[in-house]
Amino acid sequence: MSAAKPPSANPHLAPVLRVDTDLPAVALQALTPQALRRRFAAPPQWTPELVAEKQFLKRSPMAAAVLIPIVMHAQPTVLLTQRTAHLSTHAGQIAFPGGKCDACDANAASAAQREAQEEVGLAAADTEVLGELPLYTTGSVFLVTPVVALVRPGFAIDINPHEVSDVFEVPLAYLMNPANHRHHEVMWQGALRHWLSMPYHDGVQERFIWGATAGMLRNFYRFLMA
Repeated sequence: MSAAKPPSANPHLAPVLRVDTDLPAVALQALTPQALRRRFAAPPQWTPELVAEKQFLKRSPMAAAVLIPIVMHAQPTVLLTQRTAHLSTHAGQIAFPGGKCDACDANAASAAQREAQEEVGLAAADTEVLGELPLYTTGSVFLVTPVVALVRPGFAIDINPHEVSDVFEVPLAYLMNPANHRHHEVMWQGALRHWLSMPYHDGVQERFIWGATAGMLRNFYRFLMA
């Protein structure tokens, strides 16, 4: 799930205010499965940097959950999706597997795992839930709980073409390096809106990670650096 794009604003064209080259990257030894398990087992005191976007839809809040799937390669990666272009919200954007919480879901982790199964075929048996990051409220009024999980390499992918057009992985070390975090501002609906992007070029095309997805990754960075 990512921030819904304002119809008059192209995030690719928004001016870059700054890039956080002054902030340290998370050490590689802190990104191993063992280190991540230890961090969630004994979490530090910390404050999330980004918790809510400026609302631009008028509707009742909806509870949602996303899975931040960390694939346990020798160099861990984060599994991300490209949403299909016809969806009513977040169309065409890069997102984590996830969606609205249903009455059948026992908790946010169950909702995130169910959505990951439905969207990309990621079975719960291939995931190890580590914990949750703080609630993130999108401008489209989704109250999103990010659920961090380790994923066993070699899992089967089965894309739901109605919701997902592509699945890909980005190195966790890249995303946890603020030198790759860009700050933007854009005026829309009479309000100045600030957001992050983390563009990643996979050698073939640019994967433009922005909005809520980038915001939750930034909070993950703060959690690991606390």
